[in-house]
Amino acid sequence: MKRYVLVVFDLDGTLVDSRRDLADSANALLAEYGAAPLPVEAVARMVGEGARVLLERAFDAAGLGALPAAALPRFLELYDERLDVHTRPYDGVERMLDDVASHCAMAMLTNKPQHHTVSLLARLGLDRVPWQHVIGGDAAFPRKPDPAALEWLVTTCGATPSTTLMVGDSRIDLEAARAAGTGLCLVRYGFGFAQVDPSLVRGDDHVVDRAGQIVDLMTGA
Repeated sequence: MKRYVLVVFDLDGTLVDSRRDLADSANALLAEYGAAPLPVEAVARMVGEGARVLLERAFDAAGLGALPAAALPRFLELYDERLDVHTRPYDGVERMLDDVASHCAMAMLTNKPQHHTVSLLARLGLDRVPWQHVIGGDAAFPRKPDPAALEWLVTTCGATPSTTLMVGDSRIDLEAARAAGTGLCLVRYGFGFAQVDPSLVRGDDHVVDRAGQIVDLMTGA
């Protein structure tokens, strides 16, 4: 019997390593406001709760204070120019997605803006994956960890919470899965995993070191 009928994937830090392009875009914006660049890993720790929160954290770390109204739209322009300069799927992700698709339905739920999400999937060839739905952070639902979008995916795709697996790399993904009552798989290789409190990981959660291990969870292998 299939263990899961729906797998919902996060994007940044789960399927793709986008640290450098996000950091370069944030630092280009900081430079326009006269601030010094932040380390790539420092910016990576700010990712996960949407572009605005990323910028608020970056401005605070750079000593710039409150985020100006013009900063977010300018950042989105700068990121458009750098979207896939360095961003690539993690090792084994493309094969894993093909294999998972042969077992169950798949959807994407990310806090990345919808425009950037759709564009990046196309540029990396991941739009060939049979996604049932792709939901970005500025779509019709509140951003994760609010469970509304995940709950909608469960219902719309004909699954139940117990037959749905949320795959992500961060505390945000963990909290969304908890709130929606779905299964959870955290990828240890993702750049958000370092911020996950180990005490929040339960015995029935999955933690994998390689993308290919996600396939085994489809049938409980």
